[in-house]
Amino acid sequence: MKRKTLVLPAVVGLLTPLLAACGGSDGGGASGEAIIVGTTDQYTATKQEPAPLDPAYTYDTSAWNLLRQTIQTLMTQPKGEGTPVPEAAQSCSFTDKGDEQYACVLRDGLKFANGDEITAADVKYSIERSLRIDADTGVSSLLNTIETIETQGDRRVIFHLKSADATFPYKLSTPVAGVVNPKDYAKSKLRDGFQVDGSGPYTFRAQVNHGTITAVTYSRNPLYKGSLKVNNEKVELRVFKDAGSMASAIDKGDIDVMTRTMTPNQIQKLARGDDDSVELVEMSGLEIRYLAFNTDAPTVRSKAVRQAMAQVINRDALVNEVYGSQAEPLYSLVPASVVGHSNSFFNKYGDPSVAKAKSLLASAGVSAPVKLTLHYTTDHYGSATKREFEVLQKQLNDSGLFDANIQGHAWAAFRPAEQKGRYDVWGMGWFPDFPDADNFLAPFLDKNNFLGSPYSNAAIQKKLIPDSRREADRLAAAASLTLIQDDVAEDVPVMPLWQGKQYIAARNDITGTSYALNSSSVLCLWELGRGVSE
Repeated sequence: MKRKTLVLPAVVGLLTPLLAACGGSDGGGASGEAIIVGTTDQYTATKQEPAPLDPAYTYDTSAWNLLRQTIQTLMTQPKGEGTPVPEAAQSCSFTDKGDEQYACVLRDGLKFANGDEITAADVKYSIERSLRIDADTGVSSLLNTIETIETQGDRRVIFHLKSADATFPYKLSTPVAGVVNPKDYAKSKLRDGFQVDGSGPYTFRAQVNHGTITAVTYSRNPLYKGSLKVNNEKVELRVFKDAGSMASAIDKGDIDVMTRTMTPNQIQKLARGDDDSVELVEMSGLEIRYLAFNTDAPTVRSKAVRQAMAQVINRDALVNEVYGSQAEPLYSLVPASVVGHSNSFFNKYGDPSVAKAKSLLASAGVSAPVKLTLHYTTDHYGSATKREFEVLQKQLNDSGLFDANIQGHAWAAFRPAEQKGRYDVWGMGWFPDFPDADNFLAPFLDKNNFLGSPYSNAAIQKKLIPDSRREADRLAAAASLTLIQDDVAEDVPVMPLWQGKQYIAARNDITGTSYALNSSSVLCLWELGRGVSE
């Protein structure tokens, strides 16, 4: 077993793109033989969520990674990080000094995979559709700085923004801003089921059993025009029920690549290098885990309860016991490698202290032990999640200040329940839409936020977030970003826990694995090829 570590730049947001977006590879070339990729991510259509793959609806990294292979966006995140580069667009730029008008010119000859030509009107239709549908997942909030969209001829699109938004190019790289065919996607109605059509590097065909995807076949789209270099003819994504069965498949040679989610024990075993036929690739990542709170719920309505939890929880012990070297303690919603990060929770609470937590509760007149139920999902972030919540439960209960229980739920039930406010405290993960501090703050704290949280901070929403977005130089936004993080540490509407690394395992004839995931956990299947791995 070889273990290869890709060292990406330590500071996200200060980089100049030197390479085409996710283009190039470690070697190898296109081959007619499908590359088989395994995942434990589950994709299910239910009565509550009948349209899990509509770009106007889904706001989940695993579903987005299905879409990104087929739904083309105006911009895309570049290989090796950096600011977004044109994809369906030939060029894009702000056209005014106030960063309130953003114009894109489409590539000449763009077509959907069915041969229909793509015009500026299709781009306008697609993005206005996402805004019009305004799905309860909160995904349209990524586009909420758009006031109007103008077209000039067949190839020029102009976005008029409500206020300055230096992060807008990043937002145009997300699937909610993807270009869809009006023939396939109704103007005001979501597209139910598992059909996906677009103009990206691959066409999409799903195998479905009882409302759940079992496999997806991606075939190279011969009409694709964009910035991505496609290194294979076909990729099959196979869905496994658990990490154990996925690992068994790669051991037997039934699959070529293993993606998320592997268990900590599996990663440790692969890292030891017992099998020379499989290679483990470790990459820096921006995944975070956190606890979310329904700040209107009686059990945690008092800020003192949430602060006491922040004072008691020992992140170092949690990470060491559950994830080892595969994660790091996190003291802000913004990961340590992102420009604008501040250790606000550590600055406020310092090392864990039961005595300080007891004082917080007593000062607020809250009687201990406080009864709580911590909810988590059993099948979305990996099997280690259960162990993580067992450790959190023990830390809280050992303090004598809490009487905590834990409950696990399948993702298909968990996500709708937390959106409807049925949980007081629950655990979530966040894979960023784009690698900027704004995307670790606004989705949780702005109006119509991703969590459906009742927490509202006027200073954050009306001043600090807008102020930070006016700064094209993200270092200059640090002052506003730090104040936001300090407010979060004070009010604790969410509580960061840890920041993770990410891994891919592949058989040693597969190339391109070093760039098959970027720091935002975007799966770049076009990078994979067959040949001799480095």
